[in-house]
Amino acid sequence: MKIQSESLAPPSAARTRAPVATGAPRRRHRRRFRVPAGIQRLAGPLLLLLAWQAGSSLGAIDPQTLASPSAVISASWALIESGELPKHLWVSLGRAMLGLAIGVAVGTVAALVSGLSRIGENMVDGPMQMFRTMPVTATIPLLIVWFGIGETPKIAMVAIATTFPIYLNLLGGIRAVDRRLVEAMQTFGLGQAALIRHVVLPSALPSFLVGLRYSLGIAWVVLVISEQINATSGIGYLMIDAQQYFRTDVIVVGLIVYSLLGLASDVIVRVIERRALDWRASLGTDR
Repeated sequence: MKIQSESLAPPSAARTRAPVATGAPRRRHRRRFRVPAGIQRLAGPLLLLLAWQAGSSLGAIDPQTLASPSAVISASWALIESGELPKHLWVSLGRAMLGLAIGVAVGTVAALVSGLSRIGENMVDGPMQMFRTMPVTATIPLLIVWFGIGETPKIAMVAIATTFPIYLNLLGGIRAVDRRLVEAMQTFGLGQAALIRHVVLPSALPSFLVGLRYSLGIAWVVLVISEQINATSGIGYLMIDAQQYFRTDVIVVGLIVYSLLGLASDVIVRVIERRALDWRASLGTDR
């Protein structure tokens, strides 16, 4: 009878029963505030600048040893207003771009000859590996004897230094082409020229762009060295001239300009890489 009475209880009574507590009470998770990654990356340089400025203002850093950030900003503004900085900047850009163009052209041709032909590899790869181990600065006396102290030695130094990153990376990209893909294309009747154009070169393009990034970085480093040797213009000449008068603010301005040029060139190559290799992203999304 007891069971029947419980079974005949109204459904409302069953619904009003208190729930049985099982386990610990639930905790509400609060969303933690996260600083954006861009601000986190800027925090380090900003703190460094603040410490630098504080040390200069308190006299802990000698102005002849290192100028303060405010002095660097005022010096850069004065150089821009006088037109001196843009003039030297255009000269440096011209030297770097011309030397880079020559280096990229020579490195690309040498890599194609060495990578696409066994005879070309035997004839080209040996001398390229030998010259690659030679320091660029060791060629300065010979370049001055050959071309004098004008613009040609400076451009030649940049060209020599930028040739080998292009050569090594492009040659590695050509050698890394899948042999099975080449054989498959040959079975479809693809000729040698079409095979190089549609299979080998697109497959080696990522390696070429990596070499281009390395070459751009090396171009600015070598340009600093070349512009400090018997130069009458350029950012390097501006820094050497400031060294004679202990103008550390102008020297720091030159270093900042070189670093910004290197950063801008790397960003440009990244954009080219993203657009030229967009097929890799599309292949990844199709899987």
